Amino acid sequence: MTTDTDQHTTVALAPRSEGANIRTWIGFKHFMYLAEEAVLNWFQDRGHGAATLFRRHGLGLTIVDSSVLLPAVLESDDVVDAQVTGGPPRFTVRLLARRAGRPTVLRGRITVALVAQPGVAGAEPPPAVLAPLVTATVGGLAAEERHDRPAAGGSAADVLAPPGSSAFLWSWRVPYFYCQFSDGIQHSGYVRAMEEVVDRFLADRGLSVASMLRGRGWIPVVSRARIRMLADVAMEETMHTVFVVDDVIKGVSFDARMDCYVHRGETFTHVATGRILHGYAVARGQGAGSLAVLDRATIDALIAG
Repeated sequence: MTTDTDQHTTVALAPRSEGANIRTWIGFKHFMYLAEEAVLNWFQDRGHGAATLFRRHGLGLTIVDSSVLLPAVLESDDVVDAQVTGGPPRFTVRLLARRAGRPTVLRGRITVALVAQPGVAGAEPPPAVLAPLVTATVGGLAAEERHDRPAAGGSAADVLAPPGSSAFLWSWRVPYFYCQFSDGIQHSGYVRAMEEVVDRFLADRGLSVASMLRGRGWIPVVSRARIRMLADVAMEETMHTVFVVDDVIKGVSFDARMDCYVHRGETFTHVATGRILHGYAVARGQGAGSLAVLDRATIDALIAG
């Protein structure tokens, strides 16, 4: 059920059980899914849902930027009231859990665009209120934020993660189930990629999730994340994802950056960028739920070249 006031639109949402991987805590990816769903619901309630925009106007309702703060735990049994304020293209989202104290579990900002979909027959002009959101490509929205890298005949490893850079590189094929509107990767595909590149990075540094959980009772926890799309990427292109830890903060969290590239001609095109603030939560015993203090060996592994 959705309700509207002069200040915000509110819809009740619940996380999917897939996101509860450790104890009954929901992972950051599913927080971001809920924020995206709240914004998409805003459009649908006003008669501008994704299917209508695609079929009638030939436009793809696309989330291009999402930034979230996660100040409290979300449990698998929780229901949240998702409050959406603002208006296209930029929205503010707040998720409040329906439990004692009504904690805010997410504060976020989401930006959307309507990307023209070639070859969609019978398209009508969009409503005037949405016309400013229309763009030919995602790349036309953030060209100034892109940092393409010349290939100069080098491999992805040579150019994007050279020895001594401390960068971790993961190359992967964009599957259809990360895509939208029959072609390009969608924002949530990058959310999934961020979760996976962190997992792969930690394993590469001898800090795999399973080993830390079994050996120390620690589990990674996220307090802040952002992902911005910078260019279009088609289904089944090869994505080169670079992950690097920039800083360790107060001995309890590490600030890291994700950048994604596609090799096109003589250039590694910068197609997305993101940041994530990670720490470890104690997963068992009396201190369960509290932040773990990182020891020297863990910090050295995170920032090692």
